[in-house]
Amino acid sequence: MLRDRRDAPTMRDTEFRMLADMLREHCGLHFGPDSRYLLERRLATRIAELGLRSFMAYHYVLRNDPDGHREIDRAVELLTTNETYFFRERGQLLAIVEQVIPERRAWRSERGLGPVPIWSAGCSSGEEPYSIVMLALEAGLEPGRDFRVYASDISRSTLHKARSGQYGAGSFRETEPFLRNRYFHEKHGTFRIADEVKKQITFTHMNLLDRSRSALLGMMDVVVCRNVIIYFDLETKRRVIRAFHEKLEPGGYLALGHAESLINLSNDFELCHLAREMLYRKPATGESPSERWHVVAQAALAAAGRESS
Repeated sequence: MLRDRRDAPTMRDTEFRMLADMLREHCGLHFGPDSRYLLERRLATRIAELGLRSFMAYHYVLRNDPDGHREIDRAVELLTTNETYFFRERGQLLAIVEQVIPERRAWRSERGLGPVPIWSAGCSSGEEPYSIVMLALEAGLEPGRDFRVYASDISRSTLHKARSGQYGAGSFRETEPFLRNRYFHEKHGTFRIADEVKKQITFTHMNLLDRSRSALLGMMDVVVCRNVIIYFDLETKRRVIRAFHEKLEPGGYLALGHAESLINLSNDFELCHLAREMLYRKPATGESPSERWHVVAQAALAAAGRESS
């Protein structure tokens, strides 16, 4: 039985630092002093469910219990926000469908390679990768020949929702009625995505800091990681961006959220102006990042280094 809310433990300074450090080490999530209340409030309920009496006891479970790895995954799910919807920041997705996939398809064809691999990293409940497939189908692209989509997230519960392909009305705030009618089947207020879309995506559970796990995906032509790295501290952001750079084929593209930038994280990419959007591009073999972007990024990295020293 759950204990009274008034009996919930108070998080001490030491406990906050220990739990914040563990979460940053596990998956890169950053909790500064301003987010201490969120950490305390969301984990207090879980501590009560487990019959524990302190955050220190919970830390011990995470660190030492045989099932601690499952519990830390549970903690991450409690602490992360997974709010999204179909066709969010649509301009980026259209740029990928209309320009990037044809460009990369031609590059791969010249080398005898197959369809363009796209990775939705941090896909949440699946709206983003499903949106890519729907827009590609609308553009006349053929899954399995022109492109294929992989999607990953650290939250098992949101991945379960993504795999089920069932959504409420809130996921359609940017979806035209004709697209909803074409690609979804409605029953009692729930919309189930059509099998022709659902079967085009391979979903997998993944921590972006787990290099061995991401290696299983192989090389990518496009990485879409939007509104994810904003939750990381500076060094973790740089680690993740370096990993994306290694995963991308020469000339491949990286899409970040509109509120995110590589300006003080990396100068290994160039900022590429496409017809609808700006995406980051890994220079092809023998190329270097465009001079203007390289100078700006290099100056920002140098400034960041001075501030941290």
